[in-house]
Amino acid sequence: MRKRLIILLAAVSVWSAGFGQFKPVDAGSAIKFTIQNFGFDVSGSFSGLHGTINFDPKNPADAHFDVYIDAATVNTNNSFRDSHLRDECYFDIRKYPRIRFISTGISINNNGVLIISGKLTIKNITKDISFHFAASFAGDGYIFKGDFRINRRDFNVGGTSTISNELEVQLNIAAKKP
Repeated sequence: MRKRLIILLAAVSVWSAGFGQFKPVDAGSAIKFTIQNFGFDVSGSFSGLHGTINFDPKNPADAHFDVYIDAATVNTNNSFRDSHLRDECYFDIRKYPRIRFISTGISINNNGVLIISGKLTIKNITKDISFHFAASFAGDGYIFKGDFRINRRDFNVGGTSTISNELEVQLNIAAKKP
């Protein structure tokens, strides 16, 4: 009887693993941004990646992403600037510690490229975004890559005129089985 129970539990475990539930992980991931300040590119990154990803490459339309990063992890390799970015005028990390993305749908265009749509929330302001992304199998999980542009003013981030309103975000997200 005990042997049957173990086999049943193992079968349930394998069956549930087939649903493609993954956790995003910092190791192997990169969340980078580039924005112009005084006409020069300034690059930075975030870490502190959390959430859940349900993904099956055979049925990407049923995928769902609910991920967030810790806003306090902003890093431009300049401690003075990073401290300023954490303040009220920019990310206001005391009030808004997370930047979150929740997918609302995934489609495939005529060229076979995946397009993810969802809601991006920064400083409690939510905007709809869509962008191309790719999914590659990697060991016990996936690597999801994509990039998009947003207007920082749409999220009430920053206020000086020396900084471009538009910034580019590059994603390289590693996700593994929990």
